[in-house]
Amino acid sequence: MTTAAVRRALAGLPRTDYEIVVKPLRYRSAPHLAALCDFDGRTILLQVPKPFRPFREVVFHGARRKRGRGMTFTWLSENVAFRSRRDVLRFLYCHEWLHWYLHEELKRGSSAETACDGFALRNFRRQRVTAADADAALARRPHLRRAA
Repeated sequence: MTTAAVRRALAGLPRTDYEIVVKPLRYRSAPHLAALCDFDGRTILLQVPKPFRPFREVVFHGARRKRGRGMTFTWLSENVAFRSRRDVLRFLYCHEWLHWYLHEELKRGSSAETACDGFALRNFRRQRVTAADADAALARRPHLRRAA
């Protein structure tokens, strides 16, 4: 993808001061999602499957406690269709952006995978996404949200 195409795909999403790097993801049998937020290198790496073909991916976005004794949980998931490179870029960027937001802006731990997946799942197809959307996504997680 060209730089201009990546900019168009990510238009309307919140900005970061990290460098955005887009690389091809070569796969053996099926396309999948892969990205990384490197805090030391100050980069967000987004990998787009090559060759690209539409695919589905199960995204785990939360857990619900099961009734009864003990601490047992059921994963909450959704099967998401990625029909274009734009969908993949926006989903991965939203996910990694929330890691960046937790680490750099809120000064919290950034290892909140289900929160990041849930945020990306709810927002990657929206035209405009802001930090207020991130705060709303974290509202159910009081230890992660911004202090009032």
